[in-house]
Amino acid sequence: MSSKVPVIPSLAPFPGAAWREQLVPTEWQACLDAWIGITSAHLSLSSSHFTQVSAKDESLSEFLVSYIAALAENHEVIPAKNSDRPRLLRKQCYLLSYRLLDLDPPLGPLLDWEFLANLSNTYGQRQGRKLFSVAWKRSSSTVEDSLGKIKTYLTMNLEAVLEGDLKSVESQLKRLNHLLYASPEVAAFFLAGDDFVDSLISCYKLMNPPLRKILISTMYLCLIGLTEGGKPKFSSLVDQLYSLKSAADIHKAGPTSVNDSLVAELVTATPILKQLQQRIKASGSGSSRAESVLTALGGFKKAGGSQRPPRLIKRKIDKGKGIARDDNFGQDSNGQVHVHQMSLISHVQDLFPDLGSGFIVKLLDECDDNVELVISCLLEDSLPNHLQDADRSEELKSQPRPSGDLARGMVPHPTPPQLPTRRNVFDDDEFDQLTLDTSRLHFGRRNPNQTADDVLDDKTTAPNKAAILSALAAFDSDDDERDDTYDVEDVGGTVDSAAPGNNPEEVNVDVKDGQDETLFRAYKSTPDVFNRDAATRRSKARMALKESTGMTDESIEGWGLMLSRDPRQLRRLDAKFSSFSGEQKMLAPTAWRASPAGSGTEDSDIDGNNRGRGGLRGGGGRGGRGRGRGNVAGPIGDRETEVARNKKEVNKGSRANHNRRDQRAKKMARGGFPG
Repeated sequence: MSSKVPVIPSLAPFPGAAWREQLVPTEWQACLDAWIGITSAHLSLSSSHFTQVSAKDESLSEFLVSYIAALAENHEVIPAKNSDRPRLLRKQCYLLSYRLLDLDPPLGPLLDWEFLANLSNTYGQRQGRKLFSVAWKRSSSTVEDSLGKIKTYLTMNLEAVLEGDLKSVESQLKRLNHLLYASPEVAAFFLAGDDFVDSLISCYKLMNPPLRKILISTMYLCLIGLTEGGKPKFSSLVDQLYSLKSAADIHKAGPTSVNDSLVAELVTATPILKQLQQRIKASGSGSSRAESVLTALGGFKKAGGSQRPPRLIKRKIDKGKGIARDDNFGQDSNGQVHVHQMSLISHVQDLFPDLGSGFIVKLLDECDDNVELVISCLLEDSLPNHLQDADRSEELKSQPRPSGDLARGMVPHPTPPQLPTRRNVFDDDEFDQLTLDTSRLHFGRRNPNQTADDVLDDKTTAPNKAAILSALAAFDSDDDERDDTYDVEDVGGTVDSAAPGNNPEEVNVDVKDGQDETLFRAYKSTPDVFNRDAATRRSKARMALKESTGMTDESIEGWGLMLSRDPRQLRRLDAKFSSFSGEQKMLAPTAWRASPAGSGTEDSDIDGNNRGRGGLRGGGGRGGRGRGRGNVAGPIGDRETEVARNKKEVNKGSRANHNRRDQRAKKMARGGFPG
């Protein structure tokens, strides 16, 4: 008697990004529970029931395709948040995919190259290779048909260069690289023939750095894939290497730069030659043909573009004085990852995006932080035994720093003094003391419906009339202070001192003029009052002068001394303070006159050297013309007389009759008359 076939509900497809953003956490948990429950039910079926129920359930394949595509796009599409449900669903989808691909024949949607590439991206090289091997074993023809379509599409668009859909080509190649990395069969399929390789070389001429990087990765993975698997295809590998050498030679003979080719970038930016040489030597099938082509390709390396040696990290000598650290795979005792290891993790994840940071930290710890050794172990699948079965998608869990002391077991130390607290005028008021009447408490406005008119009409809080009248009575409108708005100190700028009354020096000038007048009249009447002796200082005239001017003896005597030395100041004061009544008994001469015996001073109008305008004229007086700089008829041996004699002929020759002619011209220009 056959058992009853169970009935399992259909699975809803995994929602897209737009729908996932609209789901609340409770709905997410309900969806996860439903998906886990239904997939668990399918996995619990026997082989016969699985073939009858699961193989015919189209919703199952639709869910797997949508779920794996979402995980390939974003590995953290379902945030865990300290829950094991996303991890459990991921594991069950892997097991379910394995059973569905192991059917005879497998489901058609699961044999598409995109689904297989997404599986390799989601579950990594090792697990992805297992799934692809099962699909290739069960239905290789169907998989080849799917791969043939994408190969034709990529070849056509790569050869078209600018006319092709390069955006689509870039995204498809990026997805295909995960499948090439996991499956040697796919690498051999794409390298069958020269059309795909030629299209890669042709499209590399286009200056598109992101696309160029993907083209280099695709070529590298295809060549490495020929050396992997149960039966490496070294003969096909050597043929492809010769094709690359021929393409590089053609490019070198062309007009473009020899370094701007796919082959030159491939052998310079990737360890392809070193990897191939090691694998050919390890297989024991090495030949002179392979060695020669590898050597020839090595000649296309760019100058100065070889890979850098591993960076040496200078480690400090452990003296046993640091904080105790646990063996947490690169983490300190608080679970924090070192900064240099974070950069190494990002370096490895650029090449292997499916690996988790926790698993990479374990690899780095095993290889002493040697990134090249880690990459080599991953490419050759030569990991240690304890890391072969480790979870490759394990993420690094960062633990919060403990709030306690790092040095546990130490003697307690006193608590440091607390920082002073800020206080204000409202401290310890009735609100802090909780003695405030609750009827006075309110949030926001006390009466939100009250308007400005209501406030004006409310006279309860307004001051009474008596208080207003008393304030007005106390106000004196006549008691006005001086307006100091425009004072220099208050304005902060300058005041126009040109306006009358604004210059503070005007008062000082008036006072000074009064003092000068008093002193000048005393000087004219009794000059002896300015003498600098004790008798004069004790005289009544000096005492009266000090009282009238408010000056000290030293100031008065200094004023008189300076005036006696400055005849010009004496004339100015005389003209300023002399009392002129309108009568002039004598008119002082203004014409120049020579002083007798050369007694003229520097400031007098009389020249003692008898030289100048209006001087003696005649035979003996010709030499006396000049401006008071010497007399040729002066005493013998006098310096000025000798200088005047030496310049006599010079003055005569330079002036001649020109001055007289010029003066006449000036007189005529003013409207004068000749004669």
